Amino acid sequence: MSDSSINPSEVDIVIAAINSDLTPFLNEWRPIFSPFHLIIVKDPDMDGELHVPEGFNVDVFTKSDINLMVGSSHSFLFSGYSCRYFGYLVSRKKYIISIDDDCVPAKDNNGHIVDLVAQHIANLKAPATPFFFNTLYDPYRKGADFVRGYPFSLRSGVTCALSCGLWLNLADYDAPTQALKPEQRNSRYVDAVMTVPVRSLMPVSGINIAFDREVVGPTLFPALRLSAEGKIRWETVEDIWSGMCVKVICDHLGIGVKTGIPYVWRKERGDAIESLKKEWEGVKLMEEVVPFFQSVRLPRSAATAEDCVVDMAKAVKEQLGKVDPMFARAGDAMADWVKLWKSVGSSAPEV
Repeated sequence: MSDSSINPSEVDIVIAAINSDLTPFLNEWRPIFSPFHLIIVKDPDMDGELHVPEGFNVDVFTKSDINLMVGSSHSFLFSGYSCRYFGYLVSRKKYIISIDDDCVPAKDNNGHIVDLVAQHIANLKAPATPFFFNTLYDPYRKGADFVRGYPFSLRSGVTCALSCGLWLNLADYDAPTQALKPEQRNSRYVDAVMTVPVRSLMPVSGINIAFDREVVGPTLFPALRLSAEGKIRWETVEDIWSGMCVKVICDHLGIGVKTGIPYVWRKERGDAIESLKKEWEGVKLMEEVVPFFQSVRLPRSAATAEDCVVDMAKAVKEQLGKVDPMFARAGDAMADWVKLWKSVGSSAPEV
């Protein structure tokens, strides 16, 4: 069950509904999710009715809701996994936890069910330490502390804005890796969480994340979309792009990002060989993207998450736009997202 110190009124659980029947998925999560409000966004490309079991505090959003709030001619394609960003947009809670609908609760090394919500919130509420690496991982966890030589001036840490969880069984590999090692599964549960050091990039997987919406909400967006994007995680890069943006912005603002526990158990899904035909475009684009994010610096005048996204969008268009038109479109989408975030935030009632 969820930790009693968590205030359910501060948490939204956002689920992108790619599968039409969420009954098995939600029944698996019922002991953990039942105290919390759920935002389920139905993939606009889904035909037929979405099935959600009773007994949850849930709001379901469909294509008509998206068009009503955002407009049918908007520049964002809230289809596939990108529909979850609409959930981020309409939430009014401090913390958002987002999980894919092909995941179920994992068990730790003692056979206990992992409480996804409690661990993500614990990660976000405890400070992060991006400016000096602690070799005993998170020093704020029970049984841990700062090691000898860690500067006392840095031991108070900084705000943690993003918690990136991991996966047992089917790890979040790209299509080439999955195709080369089709039988490989992740069975190692490492009971650890750590802060990602400042200026270190990471691939943020949208499968299992949580974030402080008040601090970095507008930095997670559906901006970069492949021309042949599919409905399998390894056929997309929207979360990878958004994740590098949010990491650079967190570094600029002096706040932290953590990775590690909590784990989920990820079920089998998709054909890596077929997906490879679609995702190769994204794999190649990463070779252009990473050097950009390694070198980009935001101006001191960018003091809020919204400011940072606007300045980042300008840099994307100026430096990457000439490499591929896809990046120019991503830059436009990022700037438009900030406008939409502010517009919806000032007008939409709490869900």
